[in-house]
Amino acid sequence: MKKIGRIILAWTAPLWMVGCADLDVLPSSSIEKDQFYRTESDALTAVNGIYAILTNWPSDFHGMYNNLTVYLGDLTTEYVKAGANTNSAHIRELSNLAVQPNNDFMIAGWAESYIGINRANIVIDKLSDGTGDIPADTKERLVNEAKFLRALFYFNIVRWWGDVPLVLHDGDGEGEPRTPVDQVYAQIVKDLEDASGLPADFPGSTEGRATPGAALATLAKVYLTWAQTDSPDGKARQAEFYRQAIDYADRVIQSNRYRLVENVLDLFLVDKKNGPEHIFSVQHADLNNVTGHCTFAMGWSDSEPVLIVNDVKFYEEIDDSDQRKAGSFAKSLWNPNTNSTFTFKVPLFRKYIDTLNYAANQYAGRNTNNVYIRYAEVLLIKAEAENELNGPTDAAYDAINRVRRRGYRQFPLDTPSPVDLAGLSREAFREKLQAERFLEFVLEGQHWFDLVRWRRLVQTVRPQKPGVSAKNYLFPIPQEQLILNPNLKQNWGYEGGEGTNPYGPYEPGYTNE
Repeated sequence: MKKIGRIILAWTAPLWMVGCADLDVLPSSSIEKDQFYRTESDALTAVNGIYAILTNWPSDFHGMYNNLTVYLGDLTTEYVKAGANTNSAHIRELSNLAVQPNNDFMIAGWAESYIGINRANIVIDKLSDGTGDIPADTKERLVNEAKFLRALFYFNIVRWWGDVPLVLHDGDGEGEPRTPVDQVYAQIVKDLEDASGLPADFPGSTEGRATPGAALATLAKVYLTWAQTDSPDGKARQAEFYRQAIDYADRVIQSNRYRLVENVLDLFLVDKKNGPEHIFSVQHADLNNVTGHCTFAMGWSDSEPVLIVNDVKFYEEIDDSDQRKAGSFAKSLWNPNTNSTFTFKVPLFRKYIDTLNYAANQYAGRNTNNVYIRYAEVLLIKAEAENELNGPTDAAYDAINRVRRRGYRQFPLDTPSPVDLAGLSREAFREKLQAERFLEFVLEGQHWFDLVRWRRLVQTVRPQKPGVSAKNYLFPIPQEQLILNPNLKQNWGYEGGEGTNPYGPYEPGYTNE
């Protein structure tokens, strides 16, 4: 076993497989992979072991979609801060944009990603070799689920760290240098294109599993992001990538499998999980979504939880008529213990508070799911790519205005309304689109990714967090990985990083210091 393989298996021994009935169930023991993959049950259990990385981790507090993506995607931006009751120096580093290479979230994010990638690699290799008594169509489906998940992991890490080792087979990776981002994106696209061939329906529940819609929606998101990188392909093929983003978004829209829900509160209610707007959501149950603890740990009090809005203005400046205000923030909540409404001095984040299963302790809200991609984002991806490619066309307005109409409860959504945008320049439309994405995806792990690809990170964050600088366009590679693999080089701006500032032109006056 080569070095990366050894690292991965050392971290995964107690988690190697999970039961096929529940993606959140931990295994009782590990199974020797060379003696596995003989039956359909074996193969399904192995694929569920990949999904398990999204939720289960030796430390729940660092689980990938068990709060890590929210910590990296929102706490590192202007509108979220570590609350007064945060007792972790690693969380405060993220909040202050002072992340160090030994930060627990860096270590966990890298390890979890490559564990998930290695599990996917094993499934793809083992199920592609023709052995075992498994129907061919089942093999193909499970391989494509593994490819979707491998793409998801790589899409995260290429945005968190930039060039990363591209490892596609179990045991590969010893001394592997960082692979250029264009090669990583090309592999992500290839895996997602294969995953788009998944059946729309198959035996058993599809909730929380990869589907063709999830693959197509993620392809739209990948191409939009790739078009906005400064990589050679990103610059040379930008128009092509924007067209691809539009085409894949259109395929999702034209499938007629998804729609915007009327009430945004329905998106995060535990009794309305996996509704018509959810394209791919990470499943949580049994009180295992720690994000619910982080936003409601102090219950009905004005004591600040782990994550709190950085300035009340981010709540107050939202139009009261926009239902996303109450859908994203809780200024008042009904307290069943007192049979009265409690009003918070500083609003809490609403999306992970389970109001159907209130508890007077830290476990309230921990049955909510984490949304990876939903239909509203597909519409906004289409609107953004269309504007960047062709300006604010009718197609761009139609897509963004459907999201706005839902926000303001202007139904039916295909009918013009007073809240519609119109008559804007490309630059003005871009600004409205960026504001719309903020309103729509509060605390969904999106905002840091958006600010980075829009090259607005430093100017947006600095008024609230003066410690932000150009280096925050990427996170530091974990120090332990640099020691294990001398061919890895640290990102610029962090201890051990080399070269000159690559972000100087991004935000003139902000990133060229």
